[in-house]
Amino acid sequence: MVATWAWMLVLTILPGIGFILYLFFGRQLSQDEIFAIQKEQKETRNHYLNQQKKMLQEYDLLPRKERVPRVRMLTELNLNNDDAILTFANHVKVYTDGPELFDQMIEDIKNAKVAVSLEFYTFYADKLGHRVLAALEQAAKNGAKVRVIYDTSGSRGTKPAFFDHLRELGGQAQPFISTSKKHWFTTPRLNYHLHRKLVVIDHNTGYIGGFNIGDQYVNQSKKFGHWRDTHLRVEGQSPILMEVRFAMDWNTSTRRTSLPKFELDELKNFIVDRKDFESDNNVAMQIVASGPDNQRYGIRRGYEGIIASAKEYVYIQTPYLIPEDSILESLIIAANSGVDVKIMIPCMPDHPFVYRATEYYAKYLVANGVKVYKYNDGFIHAKTMVSGSNISSVGSANQDFRSYTLNFEVNSFNYNPLLTKELKEIFEKDLEKCTLLTNEYFAKQSSWLKFKQYFSRLLSPIF
Repeated sequence: MVATWAWMLVLTILPGIGFILYLFFGRQLSQDEIFAIQKEQKETRNHYLNQQKKMLQEYDLLPRKERVPRVRMLTELNLNNDDAILTFANHVKVYTDGPELFDQMIEDIKNAKVAVSLEFYTFYADKLGHRVLAALEQAAKNGAKVRVIYDTSGSRGTKPAFFDHLRELGGQAQPFISTSKKHWFTTPRLNYHLHRKLVVIDHNTGYIGGFNIGDQYVNQSKKFGHWRDTHLRVEGQSPILMEVRFAMDWNTSTRRTSLPKFELDELKNFIVDRKDFESDNNVAMQIVASGPDNQRYGIRRGYEGIIASAKEYVYIQTPYLIPEDSILESLIIAANSGVDVKIMIPCMPDHPFVYRATEYYAKYLVANGVKVYKYNDGFIHAKTMVSGSNISSVGSANQDFRSYTLNFEVNSFNYNPLLTKELKEIFEKDLEKCTLLTNEYFAKQSSWLKFKQYFSRLLSPIF
């Protein structure tokens, strides 16, 4: 409804230009595309996830020492709302530095022997892009089955020919279903992007988080300088569920091409195993996805569950702060209930219109008791939420309308005291490079800037 009113405003003020904008921004996925995605997800769940869910129902959802009501509530929510199977035997390493992350990721890909499944919103044909491509080609030479999905809008300038040599080596690359350039003129659309960032290597090593493939993500952009993001490297059981997510995206994107389907028999050896669940090094994890193909809003509802149940603190990092009312009110209620709510946003825009809307909501939250900080050491792109003794979320979803409803996103929801402690300490260290925004700070802004913030907020549900 909010988006409808926003479009009515645009079409009233700018009838000609507004219609053109609607063609590119307002058009939804066709029923055919939605049906194809839903059909593939249903088949995958019936084939794979449901049998795992039945196995888990025979056990407690969490190891005994982590059996706390708040964690149980969140895992039940994600399980019932998004079929997010909880896995226990996962070893996690946190990366906040792009060069270090991609050095490790490229090394893992080059050494792949069985399979590499990779999907990114951005896969630029720049220096980093060529390094990743060379690693994929090496994996294909090793005999690994290499599959790549990319978003054509997010990967502007990357032509299909970029992957030709990979294809010659037996690898496969395909634009995501909603962003293929093949019919861009008859079905123009700038929304509904593949915003996920997933890599799975040999079915047991996965990467999930906020980094994309491009030089700016390894601090090679004059505009942004230092790029601050968060990504996880996961070894264990959850990578197989990342790959189930990838299989759904692959099969819907290739259904009208000559490329073969991702047969889930490739993953049949995965078994939910309870051995060694009590180790402090093991992270219990759920892989939660969301997108415009369903109305369950898995990640947003997961965020709401974390905020609503918080008792001590909620720390959030996001490059875009344009929350829906449910998130907005949850944050305000938590802050006014004695919960330490801190949100970290960038000091500079990568999209000026979106940044002005972010400033509007930051001002509103500050006025209502939430602490908002501006990160000053380059651009912060991390999408993280940390709360309590053992709850965290890391992934691709921002705190904005686009991530809640318009884009295809994926996050990990994690339950482990050591990982939560590490992410909390990272947040607190980042605070040393931040400025606390106050009511006085916003009051000093010019009338023109305030107008831009207000106008951007009105149109934020559609752009």
